[in-house]
Amino acid sequence: DVKTAFLHGELEEEIYMLQPEGFTETGKENLVCRLNKSLYGLKQAPRCWYKRFDSFIMSLGYNRLSSDHCAYYKRFEDNDFIILLLYVDDM
Repeated sequence: DVKTAFLHGELEEEIYMLQPEGFTETGKENLVCRLNKSLYGLKQAPRCWYKRFDSFIMSLGYNRLSSDHCAYYKRFEDNDFIILLLYVDDM
């Protein structure tokens, strides 16, 4: 399980949200917050997490299966190999 996985995704667009309850400042209640990172509950969060994970795991020399983009493998010279499966935030 990857802890707080969805909080590590990079947003590809500007997203604004209402200020969280208890965060508002007197006279600034109508201001909104611009998100710098992905947040739980965003419809984009799973995709942002996947794209970050995918680029990281590929940089380690893993290959993605063309038939399943959540399945990766890495071969070693001594005929050993690793198969890694990703399901949401579980490996």
